[in-house]
Amino acid sequence: MTAVVKWLGHGAFEIETGEHKILLDPFLTDNPQATVTADSLDAGTILITHGHFDHVGDAAAIAHRTGATVIAPVETASWFETTQDVKNTVGMNLGGGLEMPWGHLRMTIAHHSSSLPDGSYGGNPSGYVLTLPAGTIYFAGDTALFMDMQLIGRQGIDLAVLPIGDHFTMGPADALEAVKMIQPQRVLPAHFDTWPPITQDAQAWCAQVNSDTDTTAILLQVGETIDL
Repeated sequence: MTAVVKWLGHGAFEIETGEHKILLDPFLTDNPQATVTADSLDAGTILITHGHFDHVGDAAAIAHRTGATVIAPVETASWFETTQDVKNTVGMNLGGGLEMPWGHLRMTIAHHSSSLPDGSYGGNPSGYVLTLPAGTIYFAGDTALFMDMQLIGRQGIDLAVLPIGDHFTMGPADALEAVKMIQPQRVLPAHFDTWPPITQDAQAWCAQVNSDTDTTAILLQVGETIDL
């Protein structure tokens, strides 16, 4: 079974596996990179890495319309339930896993901060490892470089998605080190060029990954897909 991963801009992704659609950090309405609108997206599951506005974005509106389950760090999931009236939420914490209709989900460490748009505490920021019939994807989320990426890589990552924007997350040099630790088959850069503080030469980064590691780096344009 093939899984199709689409970059929606910034840190937002759509994953289609069999009959299931998963959204990660859907931020479209105020995203200057977005090429689709939030009300054009469908999902059964919405994954949230942390509480910042550019990651919770349109999640509540999509969940209201589709009935999707929002999975997030415990405090962020509670915020969706109590302040956004999202009916189906699942709170997780770091290291925890869930069996899903589409595969297995595990919440991983991310070194970042997390506050919700109203200023309330969002809990521990996170990444996710999705084990699908087609392969394993690691979404690092917003994070600095950390040594435990080596442990994440040991399980065998087919596709990694890493931030390269710098300023708020790791930049290109640290993201290259992350690739060397994780050793994924392929890697996608994300969380860059949305606003001036995180402008990067992603093409140059991909070229460096391809020359310095055994990983294949692929630069998607917003709206483009990759098959797993």
